[in-house]
Amino acid sequence: EVQLVESGGGLVQAGGSLRLSCAASGFPFDDYAIAWFRQAPGKAREGVSCISSSDGSIYYADSVKGRFTISGGNAKNTVYLQMNNLKPEDTAVYYCAAAETRTYDYWGQGTQVTVSS
Repeated sequence: EVQLVESGGGLVQAGGSLRLSCAASGFPFDDYAIAWFRQAPGKAREGVSCISSSDGSIYYADSVKGRFTISGGNAKNTVYLQMNNLKPEDTAVYYCAAAETRTYDYWGQGTQVTVSS
């Protein structure tokens, strides 16, 4: 059974930090890119960051560059998203997803991140 399980969300004050985890199982993790997306109420889903397990290449959305760090990959089939200097506009449900090619095949259930001002 394919599973992507996110954890680490919560309520934090602006300027604070959280670390999200995405634990993957049930598919060949080494062959997939893992990405973090987020969706705020009333807004479209936004790609936040992505890491390729095969070559380690990394992408960040402009809105999080310099504040968020994605890491992990092969080790323990877990990918992390370290989020520092959080802002109220980072409030959203954060999802991890896995893609073998250009399509995200698997999605987690999401974890809520709320940043208070």
